[in-house]
Amino acid sequence: MTIRLVLADDHRMLREGLRRSMADEGFDVVGEAGDGEEAVRLCNDVRPDVVLMDVTMPDVDGVQATARIRSENPDVRVVMLTMHADDSVIASAIRAGASGYLVKDCSTDEIAEAVRLAADDDAALSPGLAASMLDEVRKLEPVNGNDGDRAVTKREEEVLQLIADGCSTSEVAQQLYISQKTVKNHLASIYQKLDARDRTQAVLRAVRMGIVRLD
Repeated sequence: MTIRLVLADDHRMLREGLRRSMADEGFDVVGEAGDGEEAVRLCNDVRPDVVLMDVTMPDVDGVQATARIRSENPDVRVVMLTMHADDSVIASAIRAGASGYLVKDCSTDEIAEAVRLAADDDAALSPGLAASMLDEVRKLEPVNGNDGDRAVTKREEEVLQLIADGCSTSEVAQQLYISQKTVKNHLASIYQKLDARDRTQAVLRAVRMGIVRLD
């Protein structure tokens, strides 16, 4: 199935370049936005699979727009684009619900891969991304004292650790000798217990709680 993509950036020339390169990669670019407010409205209208979102935009910035999009359309994934890899901004973006974070000097292949990973709910978490902002997330979001009331089971802990190690659903199933459906059931339970919307949030919260580790 073709991935439906929205581009959000206040630089028209960059959007035009992204549109051409993403179309060449096989994506269906269903809309463009010049600011965060427009990106939110566009997502409500066209319901894309993924948004490529600039961080720095007038009025409503990319992080604010991401939080609103993920709140109003939880199935829409957001990949952030920025000129600088600032740890505090990365942390804010992930807290807002972003599935990925790219610096604008990355290659077209890297952008396309990030979009595909974000669109695929079975995609493995990128350990490099998680590790790059983990310390900042720890500083900004100290572990809540009530988190202990949401303890995961031993099997769920094993699933989380394998996801943190970069395994896909099928790879987790093979390693634990269980079905993919069982893995997905464990993930659904984990999301509920950790109040997480996706794998990235689940793993990061599990790391902060000391349930799993990132090497």
